[in-house]
Amino acid sequence: MDAQLQADWTGAIERARAHAPYLASLLNRHPDLAALLAEGKGEEALAFARTIGSGTDDVGIALRREKQAMALALGIGDLAGAFPLLRVTGELSALADRALDGAIAEGIRRRVPDAEPAGFLALALGKHGAGELNYSSDIDPILLFDPELLPRRERDEPGEAAQRVARAVVETLGKVTDHGYVFRIDLRLRPASEVSPLAISINGALSHYESSALAWERAAFIRARACSGDIAAGEAFLSAIRPFVWRKSLDFGAIAEIGRLTAQIRANTRGSATVGPGFDLKKGRGGIREVEFYAQTHQLIHGGRNPALRLRGTRATLSALAEAGLVPAEDARLLGESYDRLRTIEHRLQMVQDQQTHALPMRPEALDAVARLDGLPDGETLLGELRAITDAVGERYDALVMAQTPLGPTTQVAMPAQDDLRDELAGLGLADAETMAQRVEGWLSGGMRALRSDAARAAFAAVRADLFAALAAAPEPERAFARFEKLLNNLPSAINLFRLLEARPALLERLARILSLAPTLADALARRADLLDPLIDASAFDLPGAVEELVAEFSQFEAGADYEQKLGTVRRKVGDRRFALGVQLIEGANDPLDIGHALARIAEAALVVLTEAALAEFREVHGHVAGSELVVLGLGRMGGGVLTHASDLDLIYLFTGEFAGESDGRRPLGATLYYNRLSQRVTAALSVPTAEGALYEVDTRLRPSGEQGPPAASLDSFTRYQQEQAWTWEHMALCRARALYGSAPARGELGAVIRGVLAAPRDVAKLKTDVLDMRAKMAGHKPAKGPLDVKLMRGGLVDLEFLVHFIQLGTGRGLDPDLGAALQLLVADGLLPASLVEAHDVMTRLLVAGRLFAPDTQVPGKPSCMALERACGYGTWQDLEAALALSRAHVAASWRETFGETLEIL
Repeated sequence: MDAQLQADWTGAIERARAHAPYLASLLNRHPDLAALLAEGKGEEALAFARTIGSGTDDVGIALRREKQAMALALGIGDLAGAFPLLRVTGELSALADRALDGAIAEGIRRRVPDAEPAGFLALALGKHGAGELNYSSDIDPILLFDPELLPRRERDEPGEAAQRVARAVVETLGKVTDHGYVFRIDLRLRPASEVSPLAISINGALSHYESSALAWERAAFIRARACSGDIAAGEAFLSAIRPFVWRKSLDFGAIAEIGRLTAQIRANTRGSATVGPGFDLKKGRGGIREVEFYAQTHQLIHGGRNPALRLRGTRATLSALAEAGLVPAEDARLLGESYDRLRTIEHRLQMVQDQQTHALPMRPEALDAVARLDGLPDGETLLGELRAITDAVGERYDALVMAQTPLGPTTQVAMPAQDDLRDELAGLGLADAETMAQRVEGWLSGGMRALRSDAARAAFAAVRADLFAALAAAPEPERAFARFEKLLNNLPSAINLFRLLEARPALLERLARILSLAPTLADALARRADLLDPLIDASAFDLPGAVEELVAEFSQFEAGADYEQKLGTVRRKVGDRRFALGVQLIEGANDPLDIGHALARIAEAALVVLTEAALAEFREVHGHVAGSELVVLGLGRMGGGVLTHASDLDLIYLFTGEFAGESDGRRPLGATLYYNRLSQRVTAALSVPTAEGALYEVDTRLRPSGEQGPPAASLDSFTRYQQEQAWTWEHMALCRARALYGSAPARGELGAVIRGVLAAPRDVAKLKTDVLDMRAKMAGHKPAKGPLDVKLMRGGLVDLEFLVHFIQLGTGRGLDPDLGAALQLLVADGLLPASLVEAHDVMTRLLVAGRLFAPDTQVPGKPSCMALERACGYGTWQDLEAALALSRAHVAASWRETFGETLEIL
């Protein structure tokens, strides 16, 4: 209301009468409305305009009257500065919704007078879909129908009945009569518009978008919404085609299409190519469409993975892109403000004669009139402002297109001869170029499913030379080549992968290093090539945030996602995160200790989200157990908060409350059975592979009942067991226990139980005997598997853990589940030497990195050794070996000091 009070209503009306013949005619035609506007009563004028057609039986006449009145109220309010741009475009879009809705109902009732309109709907696209409709805009709906629901006469075929309704809609809204028109309708955005009817069945449209839609149609549906008619059916349709619009993997072919479309639009735009008389504000360089394409291109790249970017409005999208760190905040602000100004001038052009025009007038006096309608002194002032705006927008859009768009597709694909391939590969220094050339020829002659189409071979040809060069320069070229071949074999189509590599050449070297050095990551890529997609963003080398942030990220499901879809979403997001952390190890981007902590945060967040999902589905059938809840306890590395890429999750499932309780669902269960089945469901949610792959192995053998007992126990029984029956090794395991899931009170109660058990007085002599006995048996049954098995080797991490747990249990001090943190506490208390802190860090770094580069714990080839050196922070392999030997020596010295026993650490 403040804007209306400060608005210049009188000046707006004067400028409209002087420079906008269309608005002047409306002021004369609607004196009552003009009087409200002259008094500055903008909201009252809009309310009057919305109802001006009421009481008129003819739908077409009623809508035309409303359209004219709204055009006047919004036009003067806009000129006066009372209504901001989004208010104007939002009101115009709402008017189009109402008009389509009325026209659909009227079209159905022409044949079936008493019918309730159903089974026919309009999807709004473009600016209408975004709620940003022009002042004098066409609308571009897609009209769909459901043959089962559309009312029709008994003898009418559903398809013909739908065409009658569609023709009626076009006539009701678009026909020019003595009362004018409502909206010009353009139906060319419908599927296969050159051959399809005006209205298309919902199933027919689904088939089109799932099988043969073009790249530009994806961009069009970014802003689509169900606006009129059977909106529920329209929303269901949009939900069904969401995977077509928001793809999980990047589609650089579609992004290249936007670049080509931009060039085509610029080349074919009439009028001045630079700002001047005749310049097209919509299609010209730096114009309205380029701001929209800028936002939509980023949405196509990132929206499949980030639902927060799936917005319709251009300004809202730019803000979301800046908030997500995908575009500079200053660029988002500049583009947004430029967009608003360009749209405002566009509206001034259209107010003059109610024409759908975007071009500046050619005649100087007409250009001056547009400028003065806007409140500027003359046309030259307007041109100067527009030059500055379009130059800034054009520079940013040009940079985006150059960054995102490959050089273009190869239309004719020449099959390279085997001799040429052999020479090419030999020239790169590959040892067995003859064999490799034969394999590549096999790929291209139909042996590789992903390369059977012309488009795939063209995409491969565009990147082949750089790809082979990167593989040849990899630390282990033959291994990289073999793993790349495996990756291709698993892909139904490789076009997106090749387009991505062509658009982001820096990824080629990184891909080659991944394939050479990290079999775990190479296998993951063979299952999901789209794991490369996030690596185009520098943020891929940032460590993930806190568990709470990751929980929020993993909980972003598609609207209406079912349980299986939720499992798949979490698997995909966790896979993305774990893969990125693996690449960070390869690139030496972060300390392996930090990566180990990050892997544990990811696992904890996944556990929380999947437990919630499993619990929600379980409750649908079995209800709740009153006064009771599930609590999940993590042990081992999961409890300690440091994982590797190969870690299992050691879990214990507990429940609070009385074990004699019963759930209140339609299929009630006793509390014990309820939580046993629920815990099995949670384990399955964490471990069972879906279409998105596997997640974690879950180990529940540390539960009180052992491997053969039920999976869940009551907190009371767990407490009694730990206090009265547990063995020393079970209390040692409890030293690294941490509650991962449950309410704060339940987790606090469990934590108090654990602290009480660990701090209880005990016979230190017996404790020492138990610890030494357990370690001796373990060394006999599970010796080190290789020279890099820093976990099981004598003087390694297991020995360090036994030392720490012995001191913890014997003194009740240093009770932190994080082994590194516990060590620091014990060192601070003078109970262990400071040298063990560094020993822990050295060996944990080597454990985290070694699980990726040397999963068999054998010393790998030289390239992988170099990767290990770099990840762990050493200049040479000898330096790393020396640090490991010194760390083991420190552990052995403390072992001898504590237990009076010498460790063999050869």
